[in-house]
Amino acid sequence: MGSMPQSTTMQAVRYHGQRDVRLETIDRPDLRPGSVRIAPKFCGICGTDVHEFLGGNNLIPKPGKPHPITGETSPLTLGHEFSGIVEEVADDVTTVKKGDRVCVQPIIYDGDCRSCKRGLVNCCDQNGFVGLSGWGGGLCESTVVPSSCVKLLPDNVPLEVGALVEPLSVGWHSIKMSPYKDGDSAFVIGGGPIGLAVVQALVGRGCKNIIVSEVSGKRRAFATQFGAHHVLDPLSQDVVEEVLKLTDGQGADVGFDAAGSQYAIDTAFEALSARATLVNIAVWEKRAQLNMNELVFRERSYLGVATFALGDFEEVIQTISDGKMEPSGMITKTIKLGEIVDEGFMSLVNDKDNHVKILVDVEASLAATAH
Repeated sequence: MGSMPQSTTMQAVRYHGQRDVRLETIDRPDLRPGSVRIAPKFCGICGTDVHEFLGGNNLIPKPGKPHPITGETSPLTLGHEFSGIVEEVADDVTTVKKGDRVCVQPIIYDGDCRSCKRGLVNCCDQNGFVGLSGWGGGLCESTVVPSSCVKLLPDNVPLEVGALVEPLSVGWHSIKMSPYKDGDSAFVIGGGPIGLAVVQALVGRGCKNIIVSEVSGKRRAFATQFGAHHVLDPLSQDVVEEVLKLTDGQGADVGFDAAGSQYAIDTAFEALSARATLVNIAVWEKRAQLNMNELVFRERSYLGVATFALGDFEEVIQTISDGKMEPSGMITKTIKLGEIVDEGFMSLVNDKDNHVKILVDVEASLAATAH
């Protein structure tokens, strides 16, 4: 007997617009030259997904204004933090094979702009993301992505952890871009998912003095759990005074702003040493004000970083495989595809302090549907 013919349709979580996300049956995508078909297993929900859900199309291209690389608009399949199993590869793909356990580096880039020609694909003039700009996403039964996006997972890295590589790579990249070196003290402002990713990346790099400022008690506990050495409450402590105490009066050598607030910038610069660098990872909703004299007279630097660059995923995967990062504690809830709005997005809105990363278990969702 031959194998059963594969269904031409599949389940997918689709973004239609503001507060309009649906689990739908759609056509399975076709395999393209240079691409890989993956059966997603676990997919994380990102703050960006929640912002698009609450506020409407921002990064997700609006109907009538297709993404310049993918040509797609909403409605499209969500999910850009995911792992899965390779189902099929195009004839011209040799980097992975059917059955491989993988995660997806979701940056979409044109390869042709002035940034891409220098290898800076995360700074592409037209960049986008799998699961936000088109080309499928991880919240579905089967997705097709360019082979360059597909990263092998070692046998000792579980698929659940594979879905954490994307946010961890944001933290890893921010440290690589900073002047951080062995022996430096690091000050992290904000203990949300990205701030906690920075903490874990600092642990993976062997930092011995990680200081975190965070208003939420639960998130301060998470920061301690993930390896922060000192955790401060800006509502009850003088953060600048405390950082100075914890750095022998010098101030921190490098700062990471994962909060994106005016208070965070002002506090961070005061808490940094002369010639220190503040790295901005946060996406800002409005313009910030800088006290330029705080930079000029102490020769401090302010550095913007965007997502992750070529090689970051591989380094994070290796660091996890080597046991220098143990990020499974980031997973605070696992849900099914049909629960994406109520148990996913709304949990991150109404109960965000108690969650770091909510994962969608795609396989369990499909098994439940089948029964």
